[in-house]
Amino acid sequence: MKRFSTLSIIIVLATFLIAGCGDRYNKNKNEGTSGDPSAGRTAYASKGDEGSVSGVIKFDGTPPAPKRIDMGADANCAAAGGSTMTDDVSVADGKLENVFVYVKGGPVDNFSFETPSTPVTIDQQGCRYHPRVLGIQTGQTLRVTNSDSTTHNVHPTPKNNQEWNQSQSPNQGPIEKKFNRPETLIPVKCNVHPWMKANVGVLAHPYFAVTAKDGSFSIKNLPPGTYTLVAWHETLGEKTQNITVGAKESKTQDFAYGAAQAFMPTSLRVEAALVLP
Repeated sequence: MKRFSTLSIIIVLATFLIAGCGDRYNKNKNEGTSGDPSAGRTAYASKGDEGSVSGVIKFDGTPPAPKRIDMGADANCAAAGGSTMTDDVSVADGKLENVFVYVKGGPVDNFSFETPSTPVTIDQQGCRYHPRVLGIQTGQTLRVTNSDSTTHNVHPTPKNNQEWNQSQSPNQGPIEKKFNRPETLIPVKCNVHPWMKANVGVLAHPYFAVTAKDGSFSIKNLPPGTYTLVAWHETLGEKTQNITVGAKESKTQDFAYGAAQAFMPTSLRVEAALVLP
């Protein structure tokens, strides 16, 4: 009987331990509090020999024609006076806007980087997200504002961070959230207005940029070394190029997308990549 009682106690304790570990795992997975790739690394200290990489993202051929968005379900959107045309592929003079460009691998993987105290803002105006594509560091505040006279429902759908879904009425104060784990890129949608789309690139370092209307990008203060430079577009997919940036070197690296990729069936496109810790 004594042996049986001891065995029973061991089984009960083991059950509690397993359950506790499972709860902590689920909590960490859902809240994005574990797996930070910069944890335990040495804080980066500038040596004054940083370089830069810049370039232009081109689009060869004829881009797909924008389509009209039916905003009739919400009179406030139609009356806002914003664009009613799709802008997922925005090309001007053969240059591609809203491409997220960043580095991975190389020296940046050996250090941790200070989290900026300044929030990154995404606004809802004319029932569209502005900007459509943006970058942010892990732990940095994302501030969502609503400049419209209608209610929106902000809904990021990450794979490696905590998902959230929050309503924001007109004149309501900003929604402020953080993503604690790297992920490129997180789609953001509005459950009320299904045409509203945005993408947030979350990295553990500050070496990223988003192309402007002229297709240009610039990543500055980059530690010397060899990297993979990544260009990501939400519908045209991802392109990569290995680059080596020397001490105080200004490197140029362009990319080109084409009309064939723009008209490729959705199922065959390269979709958003997930940066795992």
